[in-house]
Amino acid sequence: MSKVNVTLKDGSMREIEANSTLLEVAASLSRSLAKTALVARVDGRLVDLQSKLEKDSAVEFLTFEDQEGKDALRHSSSHILAQAVQRMYHDAKLGIGPAIANGFYYDFDTMHTFTPEDLAQIQGEMEKIVKEDLPIERSVVSREEAKKLFQEKGEIYKLELIDDLPADAAISLYRQGDFVDLCAGPHVSSTGKVKAIQLQNLAGAYWRGDEKRKMLQRIYATSFEKKADLEAYLRMLEEAAKRDHRKLGRELDLFSIQEEGPGFPFFHPKGMVVRNELETFWRKLHLKYGYQEIKTPIILHQKLWQQSGHWDHYRDNMYFTKIDNEGYAVKPMNCPGGILVYRNKHHSYRDLPLRTCELGLVHRHELSGALHGLMRVRSFTQDDAHIFMLPSQIRTEIQGVIDLFNEVYSVFGLTYRAELSTKPEGAMGSDEVWETATNALREALEDSKMPYKINEGDGAFYGPKIDFHLQDSIGRTWQCGTIQLDMLMPENFDLNYIGEDGQKHRPVMIHRVAYGSMERFIGILIEHYAGAFPTWLSPVQVMILPITDRHITYAKKLASVLKRQDIRVEIDERNEKIGYKIREAQLQKTPYTLVVGDKEMESDSVAVRQRGKGDIGVQSIDQFTAIVLAEIAAKANVGS
Repeated sequence: MSKVNVTLKDGSMREIEANSTLLEVAASLSRSLAKTALVARVDGRLVDLQSKLEKDSAVEFLTFEDQEGKDALRHSSSHILAQAVQRMYHDAKLGIGPAIANGFYYDFDTMHTFTPEDLAQIQGEMEKIVKEDLPIERSVVSREEAKKLFQEKGEIYKLELIDDLPADAAISLYRQGDFVDLCAGPHVSSTGKVKAIQLQNLAGAYWRGDEKRKMLQRIYATSFEKKADLEAYLRMLEEAAKRDHRKLGRELDLFSIQEEGPGFPFFHPKGMVVRNELETFWRKLHLKYGYQEIKTPIILHQKLWQQSGHWDHYRDNMYFTKIDNEGYAVKPMNCPGGILVYRNKHHSYRDLPLRTCELGLVHRHELSGALHGLMRVRSFTQDDAHIFMLPSQIRTEIQGVIDLFNEVYSVFGLTYRAELSTKPEGAMGSDEVWETATNALREALEDSKMPYKINEGDGAFYGPKIDFHLQDSIGRTWQCGTIQLDMLMPENFDLNYIGEDGQKHRPVMIHRVAYGSMERFIGILIEHYAGAFPTWLSPVQVMILPITDRHITYAKKLASVLKRQDIRVEIDERNEKIGYKIREAQLQKTPYTLVVGDKEMESDSVAVRQRGKGDIGVQSIDQFTAIVLAEIAAKANVGS
């Protein structure tokens, strides 16, 4: 029997029998791996565990801990959903059923209109299929075989998908019991691998996203390996619903989205306090790290966007106008404006690195169905920065950006993970330039001893990038910070500097954002803090509650003292009972509430209530002021 060599992720090598399945290889390594492995990566390609090894290969086994493992389990779950629906509704025709972030969906065309009550029955049928532990088997067939199969089943949508495949494409089918689907895979080995399923909601979806095509019915769901993990996820969803920034934005009077401007947020006075505090913090930090702030126009000539590459690569997401019968575009990104600032004067190698930063308003066209509060908008402010540097300065400058990001995110109690995104299809520039840029980012991450994963093909069209995914207080992740290394824009705009040799040289450019979008970051913070901002960010830091009208004068005196210290304070002068006022202040998530009555007037003191702790006793106004000012200065995450 011939042998092949398997190189594992840790670099070790094993000799196995040729044509062994990957599941057999996993079992030969350890029983626990054979139990937990869901799919594998062989020489960089994701495959099922039933795949056979015919030659020497590099093999990595992927479990539910890996995103690829999660996706495989959930994609397999979508097939179980489709099988259950077709068992129950015989006329149901299949659309598509991919894994998505945190779950999966499947689209159906059926005469039956699904209701929320149907979901429980469909889930019950799915659980039967899981118990049947049906093998999920892959086969590769000819185009003619595939078309004949789906014609016999009347699967018109699958036939359309087959017709759209490239002529030389391998057509793979996946079968479990009497159910078969057109699919590239990979999938888990059997339906029994899916231990916990939850159908979530219903929606309509045009076939292939085309509003001129038929509306199909979409069932959203999620699945996990373990029921305990599913239960924890559902609890998180309940908590997330309470923290929804759109709901809290209304209740706390922070912002609104008006029908006259879908996707264009309106910030109210209290929301502007949060925004301005974030901007002040941002400016001070960038001054500390050696940045110079600039401001560039919102509308710029069409030829600039053609030169930058946005015209060819990003035009569908842009807004346009005419000025003096010439074409202009509303900027979707700040980088071309920042480049023009650099190009406005001559530079020597002694000027570099040159770090410029901008709170730049950009506009991008998003489909109406994709808009979501502050998280997905059409108008937003990017906290952009552009660093122009010598090639020898790349690693040091990227490290400086990472240090700045660490300082930003730690203030908000946010942890993060990094992803390195590589060259996408249709990108500008040669493979050699991309390889140089990508290696520079990889080396900077490794210098920082920062764990990261590779996100193949997800770079910007002009360069690779590192994305920072923040984790909030209930475990959700958000993509915010980005570092993009660009060797192409300087070429397009003929940027240069005079080197030590007196000759012109091309600078390297970094694009980076820390918040990402001011609007989105505020939305994330609203949900992260559940609206209970730390004192330094709170729109109202102190609420004074006079017990009766005769205490209002003393309340105003206290407010005046606090305002002189730049503490944001309001007085609730309404003719309401003190218990009602306290509850109102709690609902508004005010960090500190001061109750003042006869005793406080006589002793020139305040009865202090702290958010999350309740009554913490009577203090002199000087004592209280010192505590609040110290908390603000430290940007402490106090209270909840």
